[in-house]
Order: sequence, then structure tokens, then C-alpha cells
Amino acid sequence: MTRIAKIERDTTETQIKLELNLDGSGNFTGSTGVGFFDHMLQLFTRHGCFDLNVDVTGDLHVDQHHTVEDTGICIGQAIRQAIGDKKGIRRYGHFTLPMEETLCSTVWDLSGRYFLVFNAPFTTEKIGEFDTELVEDFWQALAANALCNFHVNIHYGRNNHHIAEAIFKCAARSLRMAIEHDPRSPGVPSTKGTLNG
Repeated sequence: MTRIAKIERDTTETQIKLELNLDGSGNFTGSTGVGFFDHMLQLFTRHGCFDLNVDVTGDLHVDQHHTVEDTGICIGQAIRQAIGDKKGIRRYGHFTLPMEETLCSTVWDLSGRYFLVFNAPFTTEKIGEFDTELVEDFWQALAANALCNFHVNIHYGRNNHHIAEAIFKCAARSLRMAIEHDPRSPGVPSTKGTLNG
């Protein structure tokens, strides 16, 4: 069964149409209007083997915050919708990924409850024209709307582009593990019998 979700969000700050296929082949199409962010989403899509199409119009004349955060909201909603009742998934996923001098670990629990731990110190305010604080804002919005625990730890790193890239790649790899079907556990992976809160 293909797990696909379509999300639309229309506010005075952003207009977003998004389609996510969790069982895709790593194709990213569309644009958010923020070049560096599109690059990060392309990495996330490729390494997660997701298909993601985004069409975002945001108030970039103000800044990039609403565009990045609202895209995170929509992707989080899409993940939650696409995995459904969570029967047969692994639920937990973890990965540690090197990106040249940077080492990153990410861990997911698709628990139906939100919590974010984000230990990723950036040493500059911007990567090109992109505000580095928006990396955390994106993952906070995604995790809150996917209703999951998500932990990010940068063990070490120097180049801020590499730090951001490692987070998106590593998050994709660990999420891919968490949503995989577990042939030994066909039911909901919880003694409560539900993962919806």
C-alpha cells in the first residue's frame, strides 16, 4: 500500500500545496522560493526515499521564517496522515551520519506525542542568505505536527553548511527506518494498542 498525503495551507503569510509519498524513490519537485531550503528538502527527500512535491508562495519580502516554518508544519501533517494508524511500522528510527568534519545523530519515536531535543550549535547567523536558526524552527514545526519525539545531536562540526546538511540527511535516514514495515510486528508497536496520543 502506497502511503501518500496531500496537504494545503492558505494563510495571509503563506500559500502551500504539498504532496508526500513515503514509499517513493527520492524525487523532489517544486520550490519554496528559498534556494538553500530547497537544497535541504532535496537532500531529505533523496536520503529518505520519499517523493515530495511542494508549491510554496510565502511573504519573502518580510523574511524566510513563515515560509520555512509553515512548510515544516505541512510536511509534519503529511507524515502523520500518510502513516495512518501506524500498524506494522518500526516506530523508532536512528542514524549517525558523517558529513566531512561534522558528525550528526538523529532519533525518532513516532509516538503520537511531541517532543524536540535540538543540540546543534551553529556558529554563524546565516548560511548565504538563509538564517541558521530556521533549521531548528523547521524541525520543531515538523515534529510538533507529525506528533513525534525527534532528537538531533551534532557531536562536532565546523562548517555550518555541513552541519545543516548532515541534519537533513541524517533525519531522512532515521525517519526512513522508523516508518519501515516490520514483518515480525504487524500490529501497532505499543502495549497501549494505539500511537495516537
